Amino acid sequence: MDSWHGNRLSKEQAELVETWLPGVRMLNDLSWDLTDTAVLEVQCRQRRYVVKAGSPSDHHIEREIAAHQSAVHVLARQNRAPRLIRSDLLLNILVTEYLGGSLVEGSEAEYATAIYVQAGSLLRAFHDQAARTDQDFEAAATAKALAWLYGPHRIEESAAEQAAAILGAYEPEPVTVVPTHGDWQPRNWLISGSELRVIDFGRYEFRPAASDFCRLAVQQWRAVPRLETAFFAGYGSDPRDTKLWNVMQLREAVSTAAWAYRVGDHKFEEQGHRMLRDALGDF
Repeated sequence: MDSWHGNRLSKEQAELVETWLPGVRMLNDLSWDLTDTAVLEVQCRQRRYVVKAGSPSDHHIEREIAAHQSAVHVLARQNRAPRLIRSDLLLNILVTEYLGGSLVEGSEAEYATAIYVQAGSLLRAFHDQAARTDQDFEAAATAKALAWLYGPHRIEESAAEQAAAILGAYEPEPVTVVPTHGDWQPRNWLISGSELRVIDFGRYEFRPAASDFCRLAVQQWRAVPRLETAFFAGYGSDPRDTKLWNVMQLREAVSTAAWAYRVGDHKFEEQGHRMLRDALGDF
C-alpha cells in the first residue's frame, strides 16, 4: 500500500477509503494541526472528494456523520453544503463530495453585507428543520464551562472567580433547541461566484439557535456592526433573549480561552480573554 494519505489515516481507515474510492490519490492535506482530525482532498476517477477521519477519541467525526445523515441535506440539495458519499462510525471516517469555492475568511467577502444576508438565510433554513424543548441543556452547558475554569488555563484569577460566581449562581431553565452548526463563521464558509456555501459540521448538535451567532458576534459583527443587521435581514428575526445570551457569551468566552490554551493556539486564546472581558462587562 502506498502512503497517499501521508500517514494521516490508520491502516484500516486507508484500506476502507481505497475500497470506497479505488485508485484514490491525494491532492491536498487540509488538516488543521491543532486537532487530530485528518482532512484530505483526494481524487478518484476525475472527481474530487474530502476524506475526514479521526482517532477513536475524536467526536467531531461522529457529529459530522450525524449531521449529514439528518440535517445537512437541506443545504446540500441546493449545492450549499457538501453531500455525504460514504461513512463508517466504527472507524470514525467519512467521505463527502468536494465543494468548490474559495474561503470567505481573509477575503473581501468576509466583510460583504450580501454574504451575511445569505449566511442568515441559510442558517434559518438549517435551524427550522426541527425544534424541541430540552430540560437539561443549560445545566450541562454551564457545568462544562465551570469545568473549564477548574482546569488548566491562563485566565486572570479575578476574572475566573467572577465568571465562576456568575455561572454558579445561574439558575438554568428549559430551552428550545434546534439543529446547530456549532462554528458558523467565515472560516467555514466558501464563496463560489456570488453564492455562499457551508462546510465542516463537526460541531453539530441540538442547541439554542442563538448559539450559532456567538462566533460572529465577537468577531465580524463586533468589527463591522452593519454585518449583524444584514445577517438578521436574512435570518428573518433576532431570537436572542438578553439573559440567556449573556450567559451563553460568558460560557463561550471561558471555553475559548481555556481550550485555546490547552491546544497552544495563542491568537485564539487572546481572543478568548477579550471575549471574557466583554462578557463580564455585561453583568
